Amino acid sequence: MTKTRGEKRMTEAIVGADEAGGRLDRFLASKFSEWSRTRLKRLILDGRVRAGGRTISDPEYRVKPSEHIELSVPPAAPARPAGEHIPLAIVYEDAELIVIDKPAGLVVHPAAGNRTGTLVNALIAHCGASLSGIGGEKRPGIVHRLDKDTSGLLVVAKTDRAHRALAAQFADHGRQGGLERGYLALVWGVPDPRAGTVDKPIGRDPKSRVKMTVRAGGRRALTRYETRAVYRDAKGKPVASLVECRLETGRTHQIRVHLAKIGHPLLGDTVYSAGFRTRATLLSTKARRALDRLQRQALHAYLLGFVHPASGKTLRFEQNPPPDFALLLSAFTSK
Repeated sequence: MTKTRGEKRMTEAIVGADEAGGRLDRFLASKFSEWSRTRLKRLILDGRVRAGGRTISDPEYRVKPSEHIELSVPPAAPARPAGEHIPLAIVYEDAELIVIDKPAGLVVHPAAGNRTGTLVNALIAHCGASLSGIGGEKRPGIVHRLDKDTSGLLVVAKTDRAHRALAAQFADHGRQGGLERGYLALVWGVPDPRAGTVDKPIGRDPKSRVKMTVRAGGRRALTRYETRAVYRDAKGKPVASLVECRLETGRTHQIRVHLAKIGHPLLGDTVYSAGFRTRATLLSTKARRALDRLQRQALHAYLLGFVHPASGKTLRFEQNPPPDFALLLSAFTSK
């Protein structure tokens, strides 16, 4: 049972005979799934749980048969990042989550060098009171990210429950079904074979703090790819390809690193395709101009599917590439 006293939420439960003897933190987690185990443990330590009329501050306290447990949940604290009114392309939104078509150039989370102007700042301003609190703070729950200069679909949690459920799906990488992530990439050359799997570990490049690399001791990374189209120069020689990538892991720069490793880096990727800059001379004038206008790696997260944390239904979204990416595609396909 839940009651409201002022801004606080008073939540109550009675210990059943089969639950007696269990730990208090585990009992609360089984009864109040809208809050994370970490959040509930913090509430216990903060003295916000009463059992049998006494305040209990020990998460390992053993609950007793028919004991009356009362949980007092304070209102979520204001988010530490400031909200900023930044336009958002909202694809879907409900009380639990929001799906955004992130533009290239938008950083997802505040960090050193990008304290403001991020997607998190924009979501705090947009969602406002609808954020129920992630870990006790009114902030959006980031469960996956896209590089600053990668465009496309991204889901963000608005509640603790959604954050936990979505984080579990992304940690599982779709092995249990439900989660889908598809990317469109324009790469130099034509992969051989045209469809395949890159299963190579990725770690931080010891020679550069801004780069990742395939290296022994790195974290396992697996990318499946399939060539959708091949683009040729005026002499009929293959010069670039449109490749679809599916992720089974989610490492930093994974697609960019893996495609570069097999010799087909992304067009416009100044970090991982430095040796391919002269290839631009092989492009048509129209394609060179479109690539100059792109000013980023040619990567777009076009597909996102996941199981909704509240309804249990599978949601699936597709988003066409933005104008800069579409312009480059049309430059390759036009006569």
